[in-house]
Amino acid sequence: MSDPVKTMKQEVGRAAAARVKSDSIVGLGSGSTAAYAIEYIGDRLAKGEIKNVVGVPTSFQSEVLAKQFNIPLVTLDAIDHIDVAIDGADEVDPDKNLIKGGGAAHTREKVVDSLAKEFIVVVDEGKLVDKLGSTFLLPVEVIPMAVAPVMRSLAKLGGKPELRMGVKKAGPVVTDQGNLVIDVKFDHIKNPAEMEKEINNLPGVLENGIFVGVADIIMVGKIVDGKPEIVEF
Repeated sequence: MSDPVKTMKQEVGRAAAARVKSDSIVGLGSGSTAAYAIEYIGDRLAKGEIKNVVGVPTSFQSEVLAKQFNIPLVTLDAIDHIDVAIDGADEVDPDKNLIKGGGAAHTREKVVDSLAKEFIVVVDEGKLVDKLGSTFLLPVEVIPMAVAPVMRSLAKLGGKPELRMGVKKAGPVVTDQGNLVIDVKFDHIKNPAEMEKEINNLPGVLENGIFVGVADIIMVGKIVDGKPEIVEF
């Protein structure tokens, strides 16, 4: 029997991949739903539905998947624009602000997603929130020497910071850039734009997972009567 949640993620990924046109540069996001989008972009290229598409990966995970599905890759220094980026999110509020970084790739994701002319966010309905920070911890990427002072500063901003530890690995999670991640619990983030700037101004912080004013289209997968449905806003 097929898993409805998996089917829903596949359908959202497929719908986003259907937006990719020939002769375009595509930001390839991270996470389970974005992984399906990468698979379907590769599928469309293999069938000849689209041609001359190159990808910019946001993480080692998306780079590996793109190679697996034969999507040619380019680096940011070889291009001057990105046509469309497809990426997941951990939380989405009604103003299309996001929290990302559950997979510790938010720094590269923010660079790529912000450059895209159109940024499509692919999520399931469980990721929709009224206010950012209500269900998900805010990831903050920090250089290793600055962990202690940054944690103190985040506590002063009203957060409860914790160093993210590895699963099936001794010690902390290390990002693709060789940095560490502090996950911060806020009761809710009243002003995401201000908070994004304030945290990024802390010395030693590389980037945090608040994305304000970056997303253009949110594609939401829902399960209605056991069948997947996609709504957009």
